[in-house]
Amino acid sequence: MNKELLDQWLARLFDRDRRATAKLISWVEDDVEREYIMRAVLKQTGQQMVVGITGPPGAGKSSLVEALTKLYRGKDERVGIVAVDPSSPYSGGAILGDRIRMQAHGTDRDVFIRSMGTRGHLGGVTRSTSDVLRILEGGGYGRLLLETVGVGQSELEIMQIADTVVVVLNPGTGDGIQAIKAGIMEVADVFVINKSDLPGSERMKNDIEMMLNLNCDGKAWRPPVVLTSVIDQNGLETLREKIEAHQLYMLESGQRDERRKERLRQEVWRHWKDRLQVTFENVWQVAQEKWGDLENGDSYELAGELWRRVLREDKWHE
Repeated sequence: MNKELLDQWLARLFDRDRRATAKLISWVEDDVEREYIMRAVLKQTGQQMVVGITGPPGAGKSSLVEALTKLYRGKDERVGIVAVDPSSPYSGGAILGDRIRMQAHGTDRDVFIRSMGTRGHLGGVTRSTSDVLRILEGGGYGRLLLETVGVGQSELEIMQIADTVVVVLNPGTGDGIQAIKAGIMEVADVFVINKSDLPGSERMKNDIEMMLNLNCDGKAWRPPVVLTSVIDQNGLETLREKIEAHQLYMLESGQRDERRKERLRQEVWRHWKDRLQVTFENVWQVAQEKWGDLENGDSYELAGELWRRVLREDKWHE
């Protein structure tokens, strides 16, 4: 693609053009000039903190995102939302389509909602999520919200993207302690018991508090447990305040910088894996052409030999 044309679209992005924001997100998701676009975007972004909203399906994550967006818009803040949905097995696109569920903000020019499919990725976030959030920041959206598919033992990657992780649970779905055993304790910066108008909310809050007493002794940040109800409009302002408090703690303690160092390491590793995948496919093709049938080979021995030859490129064609 013409680099001059790309630069024009990037300039429009930094001028807060919604169409440029959507266009560049689509190109990055489709891997069109991804590296060129992101290198330009990353030079001017990275200051805004990301709030991740995660939890089991049906906990009310989208409703909370919509409620938080309303609070931020009440303070005239621009909001960028990335909602990661399960993928269609046919098209690969997002099935649930949070832009449909968040209709209250669908026509607000200062709210940008992007639904993304997981495309088979197990971690609850997609490969492009971090890049899309930075493009939204480049487009002038100061509040960045990330809603994930759900939470579980294989879905802790949200910690690598979000600066503040809000875990949403609700009563009536089983023992609160059992929910925490799924790996949530290590993820949450803020706990939310949503649909608190239902029976069992206080008991679930007490269960979580007891677990925090055992696990957070001596830690500088103890995750608060907030009761919310979107129906009754209870606890929403408190949730916003707790998110702000955690972000302030992250800045003052230096934890944001530490988390971002780890995030950089993970992102570099992902880039390496992409390049290694391409390298492997090329090396495998050459090995098949030079050595013939590999089906009965020792995979360990073959892997070692191919790796040694890749590191010694001058020896590959011997």
